[in-house]
Amino acid sequence: MALDSQVLGHLLDDDNEADSVWADSAYRSEAIEQVLALMGFDSQIHERCYRNRPLSEEQQHSNRTKSKTRSKVEHVFGAWIMQMGGKLVRVIGMVRVKASLGLKHLTYNLMRYTFLQTQVAD
Repeated sequence: MALDSQVLGHLLDDDNEADSVWADSAYRSEAIEQVLALMGFDSQIHERCYRNRPLSEEQQHSNRTKSKTRSKVEHVFGAWIMQMGGKLVRVIGMVRVKASLGLKHLTYNLMRYTFLQTQVAD
């Protein structure tokens, strides 16, 4: 069984509209950074600290900035897993998959909108 970080190059899509790769510090290594650079991706992978070698203020600020973006994306997937039955799609055919995922997106957006509206009312 291979770890995600070991097959990262195979997971990336050259046809992707965005050129940034976002990940936590477990994915950071010289080899991964070189692969990303060769493929033309902009690495937004968190910096890693080591024992007796803490992160500099600039690295901490960079990690904080990256975390703000990652948390917005990961919040959606967390809601899918915890509130909406997980990632598994039990349908046959791409049309039904797209419809199922579209309904899941719509449901999440409505739940989020309702939450935000109740926060403004308070």
